[in-house]
Amino acid sequence: MAEINIEVGVITYGLSALAYVVLSVLLLTSWRGRLQGALLLVACAVAAVWSLMMTYHAALGYPQSDLVFVAELLRDMAWIVFLVRLLSPKANDTFEWQLSSGVRAPFYTVLSLANLLMVVHLVAWMHGGSLDSVLSFDPRFIGHVLVVIIALALVEQIFRNTRPEQRWAIKYLCLGIGGMFAYDFFMYSDALLLRHLDGRLWEARGLIQVFAVPLIAVAAVRNPQWSLDVFVSRRVVFHTAALMATGGYLIAMAAGGYLIRYYGGSWGGIGQVIFLFGAGFVLLILLFSGHIRARFKVFLSKHFFSYKYDYRDEWLNLIAALTTEDVGSGSLRQRIVQVLATMVDSTGGCLWLKDEHGRYEQTGLWNVPDRHTVVMADDPVARFMIERDWLINLAEYQTNPELYGELQLPAWLEDVPRAWLIIPLLQRSELLGFVLLTESRAARPINWEDRDLLKTAARQAASYLALAEASTALASARQFEAFNRLSAYLVHDLKNVVGQLSLVTTNAKKFSHNPEFVADAMATVENSVTKMQKMLAQLRQGRPAALAATAIKLAPVLEEVVRHRAGSRPIPRLEVERQGLSVVADRDRLAAVVEHIIQNAQEATPAEGWVRVGLMKSNKNEALIEIEDNGCGMDAEFVRERLFRPFDTTKGNAGMGIGAYECREFILGLGGRVEVKSQPGRGTLFQISIPLSSGNVATDEVSP
Repeated sequence: MAEINIEVGVITYGLSALAYVVLSVLLLTSWRGRLQGALLLVACAVAAVWSLMMTYHAALGYPQSDLVFVAELLRDMAWIVFLVRLLSPKANDTFEWQLSSGVRAPFYTVLSLANLLMVVHLVAWMHGGSLDSVLSFDPRFIGHVLVVIIALALVEQIFRNTRPEQRWAIKYLCLGIGGMFAYDFFMYSDALLLRHLDGRLWEARGLIQVFAVPLIAVAAVRNPQWSLDVFVSRRVVFHTAALMATGGYLIAMAAGGYLIRYYGGSWGGIGQVIFLFGAGFVLLILLFSGHIRARFKVFLSKHFFSYKYDYRDEWLNLIAALTTEDVGSGSLRQRIVQVLATMVDSTGGCLWLKDEHGRYEQTGLWNVPDRHTVVMADDPVARFMIERDWLINLAEYQTNPELYGELQLPAWLEDVPRAWLIIPLLQRSELLGFVLLTESRAARPINWEDRDLLKTAARQAASYLALAEASTALASARQFEAFNRLSAYLVHDLKNVVGQLSLVTTNAKKFSHNPEFVADAMATVENSVTKMQKMLAQLRQGRPAALAATAIKLAPVLEEVVRHRAGSRPIPRLEVERQGLSVVADRDRLAAVVEHIIQNAQEATPAEGWVRVGLMKSNKNEALIEIEDNGCGMDAEFVRERLFRPFDTTKGNAGMGIGAYECREFILGLGGRVEVKSQPGRGTLFQISIPLSSGNVATDEVSP
């Protein structure tokens, strides 16, 4: 054997032995008793023994040894038996092959021919003489070449006769074993031509085996019908591949820096420093780039795993996001959007949640602007998701709209930039809401696996949302119960007051001339007034509904309310653009609702500020009441999450937190709506829209 290097041979074949031993242990611990898995395990074990013998042979300086050729024959035979069994149509009932009639019959003929060549090769070895005849030309090289040709033919038949849609599961096996035997073919063909083995090719052979082992392992993972449950964590593969890529990049950059220094002349040293610094800077950019990481994950999922996702990690991340109570983790609605977006590397999204009136209000924002969009229950998107339980891919809709039947996208979707996926949140057959995600960092198709994962995660999230809403409703019901109990106590006290006053009026006719009785009566009246004032203070923001609604003119009501609030500063000013506007409502309760909002505006505005009350007619045949101030204002989250929530107050013990809630409920009951625009430090604008009564005519513009 020419140009022998003992140290290189020991290292390469030692690495090969280690790789095959690790793979054999994995296969042994995951074997489930099927024949194909046993054959693969035997082939890997024989290859491990062969590598150990080659390592020992190299360590001894390649002495004369007949066992080397025996191990060579056994290794080739083990792989050929595995390939022949894999090519057999009956090897696995669940794996479909496209075998022509000319290929099915000769399977075992090929195996018999391989066995015959092995026997001939063995006989030639038994009469071949010393190792010197092998290190020069030897007829047994022809036997090696023929065996390798048979193995390559089997690999080619396996790949060619596999259905195209199934080749992803077998291609790495063909690459690994095919590459291994292709190298042997080159080495032994070279020996036939040059009449001796090339020592460098013989030593490098061990590394070729090392490269083939991971490919064989990937193929085993992709073929569960071999009864092999070998599992490699995606996280380990991702970080290992990233580390190897980083190492390769650094080695390449170091070589480039060396060349610059070597050929750069007097500027070589400076050029090397600048080049290495720039290369390191580029590496940091690549490592911290979300776009590059997303594309790298897509590449690994497509080419190294039978499934795109590590479902164990995805499920644990989902449960952790739904159950966390960390202060900085955001609300449950925002966490739901974030965890669904993270699954498909989306850059942001928002949640629409169904309210008590059947509408879907925008909430749970993550990396998208707040558009204050309200989606009605009869919206085409909502109806489509209820009827079909489908995830809507807007990119797919643009290219293949026929897949979505008669669905017409509404105009509100145009307000969301880079809209991508709409995921329904279904609880049983009810659509609790839906999540809209923006486009992914890396362009990626959405297949059945993405849809199933997102739909399953969305259903789990919907159950948590339903539980949270039920808990909130239960808490509100308990608070209402406490409120009702308080009302009962107040009614009891009021009954006592009425009883005392009734007693005074009854005895007044008899003892009105008695000074002591008069003094007593005045004290009783004073005490009763004090008690009623306390009760009124407690009930002012939550008094019960009053009389039946009638048609009333708004301008006189607003004038009365503004006049009543003129005793507090800043004094509100009234601006009436349209006189005679009439609505159907209970006058006292409407006045109380408007007065409550004006009072809040005064309390939120310094004395030197201003409060404006306006009345106008909108272009939707509605009366529009505006209460605007330049006070402290509110942020968008407070308006969205807390302003209209009952029993949530910022006034401490001075308020019960149901004034704004009662205002909105009363206006919605009239068929109107309440909209709030506010910014911290710049003030607040309340807009109350109420449908005009049918008696409104053009003459209403004349002041009554």
